[in-house]
Amino acid sequence: MTDNSTIIKLTAAEIATKIASGELTAVQVTEAHLARIDAVDEKVHAFLHVDREGALAQARAVDAKKAAGEKLGPLAGVPLALKDIFTTKDMPTTVGSKILEGWIPPYDATLTKKLKAADVVILGKTNMDEFAMGSSTENSAYGPTGNPWDLTRIPGGSGGGSSAALASYEAPLAIGTDTGGSIRQPAAVTGTVGVKPTYGGVSRYGMVAFSSSLDQGGPCARTVLDAALLHEVIAGHDPMDSTSIDAPVPPVVEAARSGSVEGMRIGVVKQFAGEGYQAGVVQRFNESVEMLKSLGATIVELDCPSFDLALSAYYLIAPSECSSNLARFDAMRYGLRVGDDGTRSAEDVTALTREAGFGDEVKRRVILGTYALSSGYYDAYYGSAQKVRTLITQDFERAFEQGSGVDVIVSPTTPTTAFPIGERADDPMAMYLADLCTIPTNLAGNSAMSLPCGLAPEDGLPVGLQIIAPAMKDDRLYKVGAAVEAAFVEKWGHPLLEEAPSL
Repeated sequence: MTDNSTIIKLTAAEIATKIASGELTAVQVTEAHLARIDAVDEKVHAFLHVDREGALAQARAVDAKKAAGEKLGPLAGVPLALKDIFTTKDMPTTVGSKILEGWIPPYDATLTKKLKAADVVILGKTNMDEFAMGSSTENSAYGPTGNPWDLTRIPGGSGGGSSAALASYEAPLAIGTDTGGSIRQPAAVTGTVGVKPTYGGVSRYGMVAFSSSLDQGGPCARTVLDAALLHEVIAGHDPMDSTSIDAPVPPVVEAARSGSVEGMRIGVVKQFAGEGYQAGVVQRFNESVEMLKSLGATIVELDCPSFDLALSAYYLIAPSECSSNLARFDAMRYGLRVGDDGTRSAEDVTALTREAGFGDEVKRRVILGTYALSSGYYDAYYGSAQKVRTLITQDFERAFEQGSGVDVIVSPTTPTTAFPIGERADDPMAMYLADLCTIPTNLAGNSAMSLPCGLAPEDGLPVGLQIIAPAMKDDRLYKVGAAVEAAFVEKWGHPLLEEAPSL
């Protein structure tokens, strides 16, 4: 019988194969991961809620299907950690905020339904920056998550709980959301794989909104193939989401199984370099570019001048949209209610509830967004930011222009490796710079991936390589990512994550 320490190191694809063949049962696999959570999550704090009974019930249902001879899906019985931003009618959904503490939604998000329909076993809900606002998971109302490579450092944000669950072997798959880099940045600093699909490629119905024109759910995993398998499960058109793309899902699994960059044109943007980039990050990125050349790609230098304005535009657009979206948390309909003693007005109760329920970063962004949208300032701030967004989109369109353009763009995912918990807590601008390379993709709606490309020599921590593809060409991410991953595995003889310190 395979022991738990072996089971938790398997990839999602290997687990699914072993369950389908009868070598493992879904209950065995689920119990192994629940035992791992029991053993290490007190130190890591990846999970806000573990649904032990629900997960085992899902696993038993998979085993019953197998015993009845029913056909199993490609991820049947594989455990998953779900970011606590998607509604789940059988578990609390807090979005990392006190204002929704203990709230159990009356419905499942479309993504949650798709996971259940695919017989994926949902272990529980993962920690996150409150309302997905942050780059470190330090803004969670329930305390920070540690990076399994070094528990004194951040696991990225806002989806640090999902990335930490993967890196600590508490789950082989996870779900994140990416508004300005919150899937890719955590993947980069934990040595895992994270994908932001094309905007509209994965339904946002039942995903608590932060910035509606930027938010996008996506897959997180330890390998490129595992991410592709999960991507295929959660993607697709949803009539419940008006921004959902009514088009076939790109062939991501096929691309991940046949990775190659032979004959591809790969762009390197000169704006993704310079001051603020850690030397070890730059070194590993340059080595990755050389590797891509050796695999048969042509490297093209690109000039995308509007990218220099992306951070400024993002931090006007995102707070403006969050100011509008968070207006619904008024203490009247659901969630926390403070000060309702019969003597106060509804306005007073709303103000007291928001004061008690929202954290500092959420308040900061709501105030900034409300100001940017206010009369007399809308055109100067929000309107101007939307114009910059158009320029960024045009820079991407020129870069990807059919015939003369590149197939994908590569860059470092983050300018630095994981920084110590608390180091940037009182410096919002330093925190925002963590998303310097990831934000342009969200503004344009393109697809992007982060995957490991080595360890920084100065601190031994993971570095991420970002791959950016045009909208609805998500399969290119997996084609390039699989080729890079295979080259790194061949170079080192084992997956990068095996070097992570043991918990």
